[in-house]
Amino acid sequence: MRIIVVGCGNVGLALTQQLSKEGHDITVIEEKSQVVQAAVNNLDVKGIVGNGASYSIMKDAGIDSAELMIAVTNSDELNLLCCLIAKKAGNCHTIARVRNPVYKKEINFIKEELGLSMVINPEEAAASEASRLLKLPSATKIETFARGRAELVRLVIDENSRLCDHALKDIPSDLKKQVVIAVVSRGNEVFIPDGSFILRAGDEITICGSSKGTLNFFKKLGLPTAKVHSSMIIGGGETGYYLAMQLISLGIKVTIFDKDPVRCKDLTDLLPQALVINGDGTDKDMLLEEGVTRTDSFVALTNLDEENIMLSMYVKSINPKAKLITKVHRVNYGDIIGSLGIGSIIYPKNITAERIVEFVRGMSASKDSNIETLYKLNDDRAEALEFIVRSGSPVIGKPLSELKLKKGVLIACINHYGEIISPSGDTMIRDRDSVIVVTMLPGLKDINDILEK
Repeated sequence: MRIIVVGCGNVGLALTQQLSKEGHDITVIEEKSQVVQAAVNNLDVKGIVGNGASYSIMKDAGIDSAELMIAVTNSDELNLLCCLIAKKAGNCHTIARVRNPVYKKEINFIKEELGLSMVINPEEAAASEASRLLKLPSATKIETFARGRAELVRLVIDENSRLCDHALKDIPSDLKKQVVIAVVSRGNEVFIPDGSFILRAGDEITICGSSKGTLNFFKKLGLPTAKVHSSMIIGGGETGYYLAMQLISLGIKVTIFDKDPVRCKDLTDLLPQALVINGDGTDKDMLLEEGVTRTDSFVALTNLDEENIMLSMYVKSINPKAKLITKVHRVNYGDIIGSLGIGSIIYPKNITAERIVEFVRGMSASKDSNIETLYKLNDDRAEALEFIVRSGSPVIGKPLSELKLKKGVLIACINHYGEIISPSGDTMIRDRDSVIVVTMLPGLKDINDILEK
C-alpha cells in the first residue's frame, strides 16, 4: 500500500519502521530535516521536509495516489487538519492521533464529519491495556479476536503450576477443554507446540479461547481471576487519568499520586471518587503510609523509565502479591526488564503504533486475501490470523485430526455463529465459521493455505 505518515516523533518512527518492514511504500513528512534524513537513511522510506497540513507538500508526497494518510504529530489540531486536506486532495483513508481529553466526548462527531477511518489516543490506549490487565491480574497481555468473543491471553508458568513439566497431550482434560495453548516463548525461542511439547517453569504461554474458557482455565490453575479491588497509580498525567476513570467505573478503589498541586486539584474535580495525593510517588515513607503493602495493584506511570522500573521493583519486594504494571518509553530496555519479573510492561508508543498497524494490516489483507484480522505475536515471530470459511473449502466437514495441516500451523479457535469452540481432533469446521489460526509460516492468505498441497 502507498502510505503517507505525517510526524516523525516516537510514534511516527515506530509506525514507519513497522510498516516499511511489512513492505508498504511509505513517504514521511516532517518539519525537522535531520529527522527526515535519518528516517530515509535507516528505514527505506521516502521523505519530505515541510508542514503536513500544506496542500502543496501533500501533493509532493503523492496524496493523489496514496491509499492511506496517518497524522501523528504532537498537535491534535494539525493532525485533524492534515486528515481534512488529505481527504479532499486524495480521497484516501485517514488516521489521526488525538490526545486532548476535551475532544473525547466529541470524537464520534469529529470522526464522522471529517470522514476519518480511525482516531487513536495514545494515553487512552495505554490506559485501556492496563485496565484489561487489572481485570485479569494473572495475565501479562490480552488481545481480542472475533469481535471480542475470543481472547489471546499470555501468562507465565511457575514451578508449582499443574502445567509445569507436562507434555501438552498429558495435560489434564479439565484444563485441555477450556483453551488451546497456541504459542510458547522460552528464553529467546518461540514455538508453536505440538502434543509432545513439554512445558517448563518460566515459559510464557499464549492461550486462545472464549472469555469464559480463559476464566475457567485460570481458576483450575489456581490463578486469580477476579479483577483487583484496589489500585495505586503513580503519575496523574493523561494516562493516569484515563486509567483511573476506567477502574472507577469497574468499582475499583483508586489512589493517585502526583507532585503537581494544580494537577491534583484538577484530578480531584475530575475524579471525585478517587483519593488524590499531592506528593512524590517515589517517597517510600509516603507510599507505606498510604498502604502500598496492602494494595492489590500498583501502576507506575511517571515520565521517567528508570523511576517506574525502580518503583515496581520496590513494590515487588514489599508486596509480592500485587499486580504490577510499569510504563516504559524506551523499547531497548525490553530484554533487561523482562528478567526483572516486575509484571506487565506497557510501551505507549508501541501500543499506538500497533493499533494503527493492525488497521493497516486489515486494509491490506482484505484487498488480496480472506484475512479478517491479523496480530503479530512474540516480537513478530508468530502470527494469529482470523479467516472466514467460504463454502467449497476443503477444510469443511472433516474432523481436524484428518486435515493434513502444514507443519507449524495450529487451529487455535473456531467461532461458530458466536459460539467460541476450543477445538479437539474431533471438531469439524463448518461453512461461514470464523477460524483463528496461529502460525510461524509467512504468507498465509486463505484458510485453504493451512493445508499441505
